[in-house]
Amino acid sequence: MATPDFETIRLEIADGIAILTLNRPDKMNSFTSKMMSEMIEAFDITDADDSVGAVIVTGAGDRAFCAGADLSSGGATFDYAKRGEDVREEAKVNEVYRDGGGRVTLRIFDSLKPVIAAVNGAAVGIGATMQLAMDIRIASTTARFGFVFNRRGINPEACSSWFLPRLVGISQALEWCYSGRVFPASEAHEHGLVRSTHAPEDLMPAAIALAREFVDNTAPVSCTLTRQMMWRMLGAAHPMDAHRADSRAIMYRGRSEDAREGVTSFLEKRPAHFPNKVSTDLPDVWPDWIDPQFS
Repeated sequence: MATPDFETIRLEIADGIAILTLNRPDKMNSFTSKMMSEMIEAFDITDADDSVGAVIVTGAGDRAFCAGADLSSGGATFDYAKRGEDVREEAKVNEVYRDGGGRVTLRIFDSLKPVIAAVNGAAVGIGATMQLAMDIRIASTTARFGFVFNRRGINPEACSSWFLPRLVGISQALEWCYSGRVFPASEAHEHGLVRSTHAPEDLMPAAIALAREFVDNTAPVSCTLTRQMMWRMLGAAHPMDAHRADSRAIMYRGRSEDAREGVTSFLEKRPAHFPNKVSTDLPDVWPDWIDPQFS
């Protein structure tokens, strides 16, 4: 399908996979308010497109995934009061200033499609924290990561105080953030921040192969439910919350055309062709639903 002509990113959709490329290679793909709004729009597009079964996020060029916030405003970079009126207005939601990185990660958190980060180079500041809401991260052996906020006189952003300890544990999250040091992909892999590392030329083929596993073999509605249930349950107070959501999801999905096709295709030893669509057939199963038999 045709996608908009973005200024700071590219969005390409083909064969069930969307590739979102941060596209400021001359600036090491540094993050701006424009990139924030374009990334949010891109995820709106992939959510609405039933042909998309997975999203890959990467950076243009071979130097950086995203080298953090664009620091061209110098000491005023993080001070909205000293920025232009257009920047201040873009930072507001309902007249309240909101962190732009957090707005991106929250949009990724709400994605209806699996999201894979293919980290091709430096990933520092928001370049590191935006990945935390993505489902799977793989990295080039040349990639570097850094939660550098304390070295810049600010604090971790983009909801990373929620995501990062859940991914790597509280002690490792604090060490990386306290020190603000930049570390190699091998260390990120050792501590579970990334799933695997790859030679630079093998990174995108590996990301596409992983996405193809989802796109070619699973029901899109089931992937969406799985993604949202897993992420939401990280904050659940009790496994009963998961039991309620699981029970309602199984009730809906068990009587779906997808479930019939999944079982029939298995018995007939053929590939499945799942007919249900995320745009029209996604049930509401979240744990605010209460059935007396499970309360």
